[in-house]
Amino acid sequence: MKNNWKKIGLVFFSTVLILAACGDGGDEAEKDTSSDDTKTYKIGVTQIVEHPSLDAAYDGFQKALEDAGIEAEYNVQIAQGDASASTTIATNLVSSNVDLIFANSTPSAQAAASATSDIPIVFTSVTDAVGAELVESMEKPGGNITGTIDSHPDAIANTMKFLKEELGAKKVGMVFNSGEQNSRAQVDAVKEMLKDMDMEVVEASVATSADVKQAAESLIGKVDSFYIITDNTVVSALESVISVANDNKLPMVAAEFDSVKRGALAAYGFEYFDIGYEAGEMAVKILKDESKPADLSVQIPQKLIFTMNKDTASVIGLDIKDEWKAEFSE
Repeated sequence: MKNNWKKIGLVFFSTVLILAACGDGGDEAEKDTSSDDTKTYKIGVTQIVEHPSLDAAYDGFQKALEDAGIEAEYNVQIAQGDASASTTIATNLVSSNVDLIFANSTPSAQAAASATSDIPIVFTSVTDAVGAELVESMEKPGGNITGTIDSHPDAIANTMKFLKEELGAKKVGMVFNSGEQNSRAQVDAVKEMLKDMDMEVVEASVATSADVKQAAESLIGKVDSFYIITDNTVVSALESVISVANDNKLPMVAAEFDSVKRGALAAYGFEYFDIGYEAGEMAVKILKDESKPADLSVQIPQKLIFTMNKDTASVIGLDIKDEWKAEFSE
């Protein structure tokens, strides 16, 4: 009888060990499914306004994360051109405890930077990151923020040289929102450059996109060309300036490709999708804990191309020369 009880005890003890082992294996499997490889990150997106350039930058950002195998849920909020709304959006994103904020424009990045010093921020569509007080320097951003800018060091110089030497321009009309630090920096850079080129800038400032057409019309008779910078307010109503320029047979050059696709005559520029993608690559490094924002240098656009719109050239009566080596927008 004793032997029987011993056998029963051994069977019971063995069963407990087997169940315990199964339990440990289950816990290990549970750990594997919660690894960083399968984590879904919460990305907050703040964008000042919807227009093709900014939208393309956001598309590029998403594609970079997708290509890197990052699973993400996006909380996208648009400020509709209202800087104060950007502040509210940034506060909301911080409160929702996102893993990273993608700030698409200077006002969006400034609001995000003011809202948090802990959550990583990656920006794009910013022209002067240092002047906007987003980073300490391009090489060493410091803090919790870095990104890509939408200004190439040769773009303005090449554009002004084209206007002067090829089109004979002397007075360049610039419509911009003076409330955007991004825009003020660009206008000041153009004015400084033109001091040595026997050219001058004639300004027309706006507060909202509804003001853009009237501002452009106010420059007729005072300018012989237009230069549209990466001003979110003006670019969101770009067709207003295009119609004024074309009606008066004036060349209107822009600072990026999307505006040429929409009807600007020409641009020395880059694809916003590309700078968005580059910002996304930086976000991947941050999310994977490979780098911190403070250690990732702010990047400039990697590729500068001269592009033209043939239809617009025809409208204003301009013959395109082979020596310009232009690429053509579709």
